[in-house]
Amino acid sequence: MNTMSPVAELPEATETATHATPDAQPATSAAPAPEADAHAAVPAEAAQSPRALLKHLQQQFVAFRNCLPLAIGIDKQVLARLPGLNRKTMRAALGIHTGSMRYLRAMEKATVRYDLDGNPGAEVTDTHRLHAKELLQERFKKEADRKKAEREAAAQVEADRKRQEKLQQLASKFAKR
Repeated sequence: MNTMSPVAELPEATETATHATPDAQPATSAAPAPEADAHAAVPAEAAQSPRALLKHLQQQFVAFRNCLPLAIGIDKQVLARLPGLNRKTMRAALGIHTGSMRYLRAMEKATVRYDLDGNPGAEVTDTHRLHAKELLQERFKKEADRKKAEREAAAQVEADRKRQEKLQQLASKFAKR
């Protein structure tokens, strides 16, 4: 289990929220909640793509915009502020955000988690900081290995080219005789 994802640690809360009845949805004719006034509805294109939704979240919420360590259960806060949001799309957007290098670097050094508005909350545990550090180290190692393989492949191509060039020179030298 990815302990860095604020969403991944709340399986039972997610299951009960997923099975909510239509009666639990707020009526459209009722007065909007105070929080709903402060935040616009999600644009249709953002509801379709996790990356577009993430961009919308970054524009709308301080914690996403400033890449602050997110509070555990931030998915519930997002759903409360943006009712009707597709959970699968939201979880994918949260996964992209919490898996980004910028977020992992912030988590590696963080001491406090934040809500959507950037208000401090619970502390970041040593386990979560260590997990972020390990993920970063894995990524750096993979990138270094990839670059090394590219250099080796380029060196092999160059060596093959030089070998062919020498063979051509030898062939032309002996063909003249």
